[in-house]
This record gives sequence, structure tokens and C-alpha cells, in this order.
Amino acid sequence: MRENRANRRAVALGSAGALVATLLAGAVTAPTASAEALKGTSGTSGTTGADGAFGRSHGKDRAAVGAAIAAARAAKAGIAWKDCPAGWGLEKPIQCGWVKVPLDYTKPYGKQIEIAVDRIGNTGGKDERQGALVYNPGGPGGSGLRFPRRVTTGSPVWAKTAKAYDFVGFDPRGVGKSAPISCVDPQEFVKAPKLDPVPDSEADKRAQRKLAREYAEGCYERSAGMLPHMTTPNTARDLDVIRAALGEKKLNFLGVSYGTYLAAVYGTLFPGHVRRMVADSVVNPSREKIWYQANLDQDIAFETRWKDWQDWVAKNDATFHLGDTRAEVQAKWLALRATAKKDPIGGVVGPAELLSFFQGAPYYDSSWIPVATVFSKYQAGDTQALVDAAAPDLSDTAGNATSENGNAVYTAVECADAKWPTDWKTWDRDNTRLHRDYPFLTWGNAWMNLPCATWPVQQNTPVDVKTGKGLPPVLIVQAERDAATPYGGAVELHKRFKGSRLITEKNAGSHGVTGLVNPCVNDRVDTYLLTGKVDSKDVTCAPHAVPKP
Repeated sequence: MRENRANRRAVALGSAGALVATLLAGAVTAPTASAEALKGTSGTSGTTGADGAFGRSHGKDRAAVGAAIAAARAAKAGIAWKDCPAGWGLEKPIQCGWVKVPLDYTKPYGKQIEIAVDRIGNTGGKDERQGALVYNPGGPGGSGLRFPRRVTTGSPVWAKTAKAYDFVGFDPRGVGKSAPISCVDPQEFVKAPKLDPVPDSEADKRAQRKLAREYAEGCYERSAGMLPHMTTPNTARDLDVIRAALGEKKLNFLGVSYGTYLAAVYGTLFPGHVRRMVADSVVNPSREKIWYQANLDQDIAFETRWKDWQDWVAKNDATFHLGDTRAEVQAKWLALRATAKKDPIGGVVGPAELLSFFQGAPYYDSSWIPVATVFSKYQAGDTQALVDAAAPDLSDTAGNATSENGNAVYTAVECADAKWPTDWKTWDRDNTRLHRDYPFLTWGNAWMNLPCATWPVQQNTPVDVKTGKGLPPVLIVQAERDAATPYGGAVELHKRFKGSRLITEKNAGSHGVTGLVNPCVNDRVDTYLLTGKVDSKDVTCAPHAVPKP
């Protein structure tokens, strides 16, 4: 799931945190391309005639064979590493490069797009190096290019792993530097205040439905050529091409949030290409959950974690003065929301902007103190602190473009990955029911995903995630009370990937466990990445330290 930003429309699953346009049903490995199929793969494009012959020759298996062709081509081409372009915020010794992949894997000789990648070499000696560790932070729509900065900034959690691995990040297709897509003008996207996510009337619902339909239409108007190919299976194929371009026989991969679903699909399509794989904060990979039901489940989990945060605030009432019971903290939240609805704070912070800011607390423990502090200042009469935290910055054109792009990719991938209900009565029934007991996020999440009800390109059947021949043990890490990716997702992936091991952080709920300081988790992740060994049985860890104001 993407990192929360104040001007996001709503929470995104990974996310948010999180499918097959051309996959042969039941295929779990990419077949080896024949000599004839690989003929001419040193080029980057081909004629319609060549693609036509390819299709007649390989039939339904075209995407799988196309992926093999693209990987062979990338292995031969490699990556021309250079200093990263100015403005990317990636300092030396981080290097950047590009990997060409087919836009459409059923047409491997057709149009190519470039995937942006970066790397930093392992910090240990040559005898310690075990290859590249590739990372995806979630989304869909998140950029992984900052991953190598975990080395340059000296992150102690990753120091041991950095000795053995090059840290490699990439922008998935459609994201950032990799053929980015767009659905609306970025400055229009961030304008505030937006409509209150919680409808008071049928007219409010009609207004939100109109916005969702217009957003879907905008995606098609601005990015029609990319939309049919914005799927998780295609991103998994891109990942395998990156592996080949890196010169790696097998992939070492760390996926967080939506990155775990990318891991699940990659492990299903390319099980024999996996060396080590860590799935942290897991999207439920069940076909029945992707993606409509997953978002409904998320609404329930967010309410639970929202209450956890309120309990913590109440225990620290001497610091925040927001009430010494959860009920008192909730009453102040509802009063703030009502005030912002009647008269947006600073003219720009209404209920939608409040939700976008406050949802950081259920997302990440690291947001508990900052969110509570801003809330406390507002209660004490400092409204500017809340405006600064929750209002969009219209002068930040680059940041707004990144935010709009991330939302566009989130929508495009989730809408194309699976079939969504097209009947408004279904959406209305399900979200009205959930809102009664889980009001914090439900309607905001519904409106964010509603463009999928009128999506203008084909929606697909998700991959049947399961263990394939050659898949090694996969390490799964999950906080028990995670809001963005509920715990059941980790259990489901564990069940589907035979031989996997599950580490549960008990009574914890921060999204993204491997980056936190918890030796019970950190030591096991290091051991797995460095030796390939997992515990003989699943492990339950005590929670990491709760923030102290």
C-alpha cells in the first residue's frame, strides 16, 4: 500500500495497501523459448507480421513465451548503469538505468516501454556478495527507487543484509519514471476541499458516482494505450525481465503491502526463478478477495486500528489533553469533523482532508505522535498546525504530480486486475452496511475504488496463486492488527505457498514490519536472506515498542 499523503483521495490498498490480461490459465512457469521464438530478440521492436506469426505459433501461451523472449533479450542487453539524473534525489554511489520490456507480452516484438531501475552495490567484499535484492514498497503505484538509500543513510536494520546484496529499486510500469500514466491534471487532483466522503443524502451519492465515472473516463482519455496492460501479472513479468537484465539466474525479492501480491503472482508464474522471497504485510491473494472484497475487509481492520490509536491517545492524556477514554477522543474527532464539514478549516481542510491526514495513525505507529500532536494543537486553538499538515500544497507541482500518478496507477491496476461489481446497488448495500459499525474509512474507500465500476477497458480474472515446482520457502511477516492488509491475508498466502514460514508480530499493527526495530523479526529476516534458513515452525514475536510521547 502506498505511503499516506495528505492530498490522497483516500486510503490505497496495496496500498493498499492490491489480475491477468493474457495469462494462460493454470500456467505456473514461463516455458523456455524456442530458438525460432528467440530469433531476433536482440532488437527492441518488431513488425506486426512478426507478432502475427508469433501468435499463430504459440497460441494461448503467448504471454508466458513473450516473457521468456523479453527476459532473454534483457539478459543479453544488460543495464547501462550511470549516475542518476539530477532531480531524482538519488545521490552517489547509487546508479540508475533502464530496462526495456514489452508493453504487451503477447506482442514481444511490438512496442517497448522503459522501466527505471537503480542500485547500490553490496557493502561487504566480493566473497560476501549473494546477488541483488529487488524491492517493491506497495501501492499499486509506489516507487521503489529510494530503496538503495537505506544503505546511504545507514539504516541499521538492513546493515547485515546490505553486506551481501546489491539493493535494487524500480518504478513499476506506469509509475514515476517508467512510462507514467495520468488520469487528471495533477493540480486539479489535489485541489481542496473535496466532497465529504460520508454521504448525507442520495444527492451526495449521485455526486460522488459522477466524480468516479468522470475519473475513469479521464484515465482513458489520458492513458488509453497503457490501461489494458496495467496488471499485476504484467508487472511480475517486468520483474522477471529486470532479474534477467541484472544478470541474476534467480530473484531475491522483498515486497511490502501490494508488493506481497506482486510476490505472490511472481512466485506463481515463475516459481523456478525464485531464490529468496520476503512478503511483508500481506494482501490476501485469494481470487475471491482481489480486489473488491479486500477493500471491504480493509474498512473493518482500519476501524480496529483507529480504536487502538485512540486508546493510546487516551492513556497519554497528560500529554495530548484529548480525553482519557477512547469515547472522549472519538467525540473530539467527530466534533472536529463536523466543524470542518460546516466551515472548512483554513478554507481548505474539510472532512476528506481530515480523513486523509488522520488515517496515517492507523497505518503506521510512526504517525501516532505527529497526528496526536496536530490534533492536540488544534484543540488548544492552533488551527494553522492542522492546515499545514492536512491541506495540499499547490506550489509543490512535482509532489502533486507524483501523488496524482500514484493514484492513477493504483486505480488502473486494481480495476484491470479483477472484475468489479458494475451494479451501484451492490456498492451501496455493502458500504452502507459496513459504515454502521466501521465508519472511519468505509465511504472514503468506496469512492476511491468506484471508478472500477465503470472502468473503460477489460477487467480480468486474477491469477490462482499457489506453489509451483521449484518455489523455495517464502518468508511471510505480518503484524496481527495491520489495518491496511488484514492478518487473514498472511494466513492465506501461507496456506497457498507450501513450505512458507509465517512470522506474526503479536498485538501490533504497524504496516510494514521488516523496517521496524524488533530483533525477533529483524534477526529472522537477516538469517533467511543470508542463509536461506527458516524456522522449523511458524513464529510469534512480541510487538515492537509502542511510541512514547
